[in-house]
Amino acid sequence: MPRPLYREFSAQAEFDAQYNPSAALPDPNAPGQHYVSMATKARTQLRCVLDVPYGPTLEETLDIFPADAPNAPVFVFIHGGYWRALSSKTFSGVALGLQARGITTVVINYALCPRVTIDEIVRQTRAALAWTLRNIQHHGGDPERVAIGGHSAGGHLTAMALQTAWADDYGLPQDPFVAALPFSGLYDIEPLRYSYLQPAIQLDDGIIRRNSPAFSVRPCATPLWITWGGDESTEFARQSLIYHQAWQAAGNRSELHAVPGANHFTVIGGLEDANSPVCNWLCQHLQP
Repeated sequence: MPRPLYREFSAQAEFDAQYNPSAALPDPNAPGQHYVSMATKARTQLRCVLDVPYGPTLEETLDIFPADAPNAPVFVFIHGGYWRALSSKTFSGVALGLQARGITTVVINYALCPRVTIDEIVRQTRAALAWTLRNIQHHGGDPERVAIGGHSAGGHLTAMALQTAWADDYGLPQDPFVAALPFSGLYDIEPLRYSYLQPAIQLDDGIIRRNSPAFSVRPCATPLWITWGGDESTEFARQSLIYHQAWQAAGNRSELHAVPGANHFTVIGGLEDANSPVCNWLCQHLQP
């Protein structure tokens, strides 16, 4: 038998079967079409301030969907795409359910691999969050009630944000977020090195070590709901489990449960529905 490359996997096809969620769909284009439709609806129907720069490069922008009432709680969404695809504009639809619940939504953009590394994407994500904490009050948001979350690669970036030295590196409160909600995140990125993604994301030993948050959790006061789609692969379930275990082993608070019947793409659908469990959970944690 071939020698395993990682855990029990010994061939690229095995990694791809676990980490290419589009492959099993009847129509691989359907999720993207849904995202674009909901994004267009959000930008058409909701007040929004688009392409606000948070850093010096063209990709370092964010989109703000203000709540109707002033001093509103805030949710910052970090998009997925395996660090090498999509943009903030694809995911404007996440504001639909949240705005209806009185939550200001911020959707951040970042540069993509292979033009930049995952290290740089993490830096840009942290810069966007720092900008939000310092400036969201000028857009009707309450900087003391900011929650964060993200999908897939955005779940990974959410976890990386939570281990940031916010006080030492940014002069902000050490734990500035009142809640975090990573969907289908990647917390151990080593297996992706052996997948179809490697030519684009170009993982090496250092990038893997610096950017596998399951292995470097710090004590943190932010409560988490770590979730994934109930119909996803066993590897996505494992990724969430090991992060939940590491988070709690550091003395932190987290819940772990999947979204029943959801796949990798529909798992964030609750953000479009004001009455969903996801929106209810965020509202509970964002109360003054």
